[in-house]
Amino acid sequence: MRVIDLETVLPGGDGEHPGTGQRGPAGPDRLPNPQGYGWSNYDTIFTRSDTPDAPAVNAVSDIRPPAERAAELVKLMDQAGVVKSVVAAASNAVTAEVVQAFPNRFIGFAHLSPYDGMRAVRELERLVREEGIGGLSVAALYDVVSPSDRRYYPLYAKAVELGIPVRIYTSMPYANDRPYDLAHPRHLDTIAMDFPELTIIAGLSGWPWINDMVGLLRRHPNLFCDTAAHRPKYLGQPGSGWEQFMQFGNTLIQDKVMVGLSWGLLGMSMEDIIDEYLALPLKESVKEKWLYSNACRVLGIE
Repeated sequence: MRVIDLETVLPGGDGEHPGTGQRGPAGPDRLPNPQGYGWSNYDTIFTRSDTPDAPAVNAVSDIRPPAERAAELVKLMDQAGVVKSVVAAASNAVTAEVVQAFPNRFIGFAHLSPYDGMRAVRELERLVREEGIGGLSVAALYDVVSPSDRRYYPLYAKAVELGIPVRIYTSMPYANDRPYDLAHPRHLDTIAMDFPELTIIAGLSGWPWINDMVGLLRRHPNLFCDTAAHRPKYLGQPGSGWEQFMQFGNTLIQDKVMVGLSWGLLGMSMEDIIDEYLALPLKESVKEKWLYSNACRVLGIE
């Protein structure tokens, strides 16, 4: 089965994403965070799979050029039947380099700070028109400001004008130095009401507020979601909290769901992750939508 992946990373990683350090201004006099506080809390939340052939994607010693690592990623995609992937690297320059090297295999989503005002708006237009970037990534996890904050609104307006989708981090952050509901799905409701022409992708599908997410997907025509950062087999496991998502994802919102393989995070091969999606209790026609055709429509892939 053909697959379009809504979240991938380069082999070898790409440095630290902006905002993953200490909360607040950096400086020489800042003391280190307490153990397990802030971003380091993720070390206790996510554990790597014990899959023996899991690729090492975050090796800090990998200094190969991005295009070379992207070529390796394309080989992995070919083996798994992934025809296209969304990549959002730690820098927009790296994302653009990857997209330009393999324009038929990658879509780049840029991250811009809401604190940069109209400078960010102008940079988004430049990235789209000159660098081949195809979407905007908004992550309260990194920016420590909710996605419905008015400071994002000029960027949303420009995304509508440019005809590009916005992928918004929608889940509880485990960095415990910022509010747990910073990226609650309710923020998408406000954005979708104010920008009915904006194509919104709820990255990570709103866990643990799954019922709210399902309701909003039914409510707003231009709101979609992806399953990134979640191991597929647990979506179908009773008691996991995904029951309503699976029920409606197989019926009323079957045209709204896309997959994010997140193979670098899960520590599994793409093939194994896809196999877990194919094993979910979904109609065969719905599996094809989740894995491929919904993303074709939402991302404008022919």
